[in-house]
Amino acid sequence: MIKPRTPPGVMELLPPDQIAFQRMLDVIRRNYERFGFLPVETPVMELSEVLLTKSGGETERQVYFVQSTGALGKASAEGGAGEGLPELALRFDLTVPLARYVAEHEHELAFPFRRYQMQRVYRGEKNQAGRYREFYQCDIDVIGKDALSVRFDAEIPAVIHAVFSELDIGAFTIQLNNRKLMRGFFEAQGVADDELQALVLREVDKLDKRGEEHVRQTLTGEGFGLAADAVDRIMQFVKFRSATHAQALEALDALARDGANDALAQGVAELREVLDLVRAMGVPESGYALNFSIARGLDYYTGTVYETTLDAYPQLGSICSGGRYDNLASQYTKSKLPGVGISIGLTRLFFQLQKAGLVQAAGSSVQVLVTQMDAAHLPHCLAVASDLRRAGFNTEAVMEPGKLAKQFKYANRAGIRFVVVLGEDEIAKGTVTVKDMLREDQFTIARAELAGALRVELAQAQAQKDARA
Repeated sequence: MIKPRTPPGVMELLPPDQIAFQRMLDVIRRNYERFGFLPVETPVMELSEVLLTKSGGETERQVYFVQSTGALGKASAEGGAGEGLPELALRFDLTVPLARYVAEHEHELAFPFRRYQMQRVYRGEKNQAGRYREFYQCDIDVIGKDALSVRFDAEIPAVIHAVFSELDIGAFTIQLNNRKLMRGFFEAQGVADDELQALVLREVDKLDKRGEEHVRQTLTGEGFGLAADAVDRIMQFVKFRSATHAQALEALDALARDGANDALAQGVAELREVLDLVRAMGVPESGYALNFSIARGLDYYTGTVYETTLDAYPQLGSICSGGRYDNLASQYTKSKLPGVGISIGLTRLFFQLQKAGLVQAAGSSVQVLVTQMDAAHLPHCLAVASDLRRAGFNTEAVMEPGKLAKQFKYANRAGIRFVVVLGEDEIAKGTVTVKDMLREDQFTIARAELAGALRVELAQAQAQKDARA
C-alpha cells in the first residue's frame, strides 16, 4: 500500500485554514475589481519557446517542463529524448504570460489595459520552510500603448492600501522609490557605467536585510571598487526614510536643487507627482514613505518601485512589491507597451502570517445546520434549508436521521454556529428551535421569521467584533 503524502514545496490546508486563505483571496479580488481591474486567466502551461525568452540562467533551472506519457514513449521508441527542450513548461510567474497575452490580443484590448490575475505558479525552489514550488500570485498591472502616464503609478499604492486595510493584519507602510532617481544619483557619484549601476542597485536593495556594514564592504570590495567617499555619500543617501509627506517632499527638493543630471531630475519629478497623487487618493500619511534603498532586484523596472512591509514585523520582508517598466512585451511584439504593476505572493504571505500569529483558522463557511430526527420529517427539513439558502445563508441539511446530541456534536466540531431543530411539536406549530452553538443558548421562533432572526444575531455579533477592534 502506498503511503499518502503531499510532495515537498506545496501548501495543502485543512478546511478551517483553507477558508481563511480563501477569504484573503476574496478580499484581494474584491479590491482589485473596485479599482476597475479586469480578470484574466492564462493556461498553467505555456509553450517553452514563449515562456523562456532567454536561454539558460537561474530562471530556466527552476522551470518545470511538461511531457506527456505519449511523448515520452515516442522518444523512448526512437532511442532518445529528442532534441531541445520539451514543448511545454509550467509558468514560473504571471508577468511573462501577461506579456504574451497582451502581445497576442493587442488589437482586441482597450488601452490602458487594466488586468488582475490570481493563479498558481510553479518554481523548482529548494525544499525549505516558507519557500514553495507551487504558490498563488495575485497581480495587477496597467499596460499602456506607446505611453503610460506616471499618474497610474500613483494609483497602485491606493490599491495596496485598500487591500491590506481590509485584510486587517496590522499596520503597514508602502515604501516608494524611483529607479531613475537612483541611477541619476549614482551617476553623480561617478558610477556611470550601466552594468555597474545595476550591480550597485541590487546591493543597496539588500540594505535592510544585510545591514549597512555588509553593503559598504561589498561596494568598496572586489568587483565594485568604489571610492570610500563615494560609498559614504551613497550610504547616506540610501539610508533615508521619510516619516511624513512634507519630509519626503523636502528630500526630493534637496535632490532637485543639486540638479546633477537629467535622470535624477526626471526621477525626482516623477516621485513628487506620485506622492502628491497618493495623498489625493486618500492614502493616509502614515501609510506610505520614501525609502531610497528600494530598487527591486529585477532589471526590467525602470521608474517607480514599491515594497510594502508590516510595521511590527519587518523581518517578514516585503508582502507586496512591484513597479514601473518601459516595455512589457518586447520579446513578442514591436509595439511599445509600458506598464506598472504589483504582485502579492499570497501562499508565502499566508504561511508567514500564520507563523506570526496574525491570521487564524476560520470558522466554518456553513452558517446553519438543519437537523433531522425522523425520516418522516425530511421534506420539512429540506424546505427549511431551501428557504434559508434563498435568504442568503450557507446551509447544510442532515440527510440521515439520528440522535440530536450527535448532530449537535457534529455542528460544534465543524464550527457551524446555528443549529435548527424541527421535531413533531415544531412542525405542528409552524415553528423551529434554534440553538446558538457560540452563545450556548436557544430560542423558538416562527419558521417565517427564522431568516430575519438569524440576520439580527449575525449583525449583533459583527457589531461586537467591530467594537472590540
